Amino acid sequence: FIMDQLNSTVSSLLDANLIATIDYITLQLVRYFSIFIFLFGSIGNILNVLVLSQRAFRSNPCAVLFLFSSVVNFIAILSGLLSRILSGWGADLTATNRFFCKLRGFVVNITRSVAIWYILFAIIDRWLLSSPSLQHRQMSSLKNAKRAMIISFIVAILIFSHVIYCHEPNLINAPQKCYGITIACQFVTDISFMLLTIVPLPLMLMFGLMTVCNIRQSRRQVANRGTLMVRNTMRVNMNQQRQLSKQDHNLIIMLLVQIIILFILSIPLCSQKLYSAIVADRTSSALQDGIDDLTYNLAQLLHFLANGMPFYIYTLAGGKVF
Repeated sequence: FIMDQLNSTVSSLLDANLIATIDYITLQLVRYFSIFIFLFGSIGNILNVLVLSQRAFRSNPCAVLFLFSSVVNFIAILSGLLSRILSGWGADLTATNRFFCKLRGFVVNITRSVAIWYILFAIIDRWLLSSPSLQHRQMSSLKNAKRAMIISFIVAILIFSHVIYCHEPNLINAPQKCYGITIACQFVTDISFMLLTIVPLPLMLMFGLMTVCNIRQSRRQVANRGTLMVRNTMRVNMNQQRQLSKQDHNLIIMLLVQIIILFILSIPLCSQKLYSAIVADRTSSALQDGIDDLTYNLAQLLHFLANGMPFYIYTLAGGKVF
């Protein structure tokens, strides 16, 4: 009996030390990794906006979608990460103030979801533009791009409108102090975010691969149809077409690289959201709560990192477009 009690005491002490270590790691992660992502992402998105707002890109639907995706990403980082940084130092207003709590939850969920859909629309635009079908190519227009952005933004507002009612501050048994006040609210928010984040990813991959196939097909057709240009005017036109084709090619490379990074950085948060929805009504130990808190914060920060990556992806993979 004494040995059992001693073993139980030792086990409790080990668990307490492990919990303290996990909590410390979580706190340092929130404090310092959040600051890095905030600076990294804010600078990148601001530079992205400056580049893509140039006159040369204003008539390009794909570039416009990139531009507004960067704007939305910046808003997501500003509204989502700033409060996390402050929470690491005990100064987060969203944790105690109802207005800021509801506003943050509403804005962050909308912007992070919409940003991914804007990238999907950019990939679809590249697919349309690279299609051998004239009807498909004509669908790639600035008007359709703006229409898609507005509709998706309105849909996201409607889907996350419940956050205004559901989110409350000063919560204890929740992933963060500002969260859904009931299990039903948490479930709806988590599943909605997960679906809006996961659904675009396979669609991105599908349209990206279809775009590559279209490009290869068009190259074969051009190679088979190749003719010698004699007149200078025709040579100038050919050079202009090559420049445009190279720009489109660089945009496609950027899209494909971004798809891969979005997959890597979005899946952890989606998995965590699904896990939270499944175990929302279960009781767990203090150790399990500490582990869940660590994985939740890490997954959130990785997804915020995805919001800050576009400029660096475009710079490294965009060739002479950037």
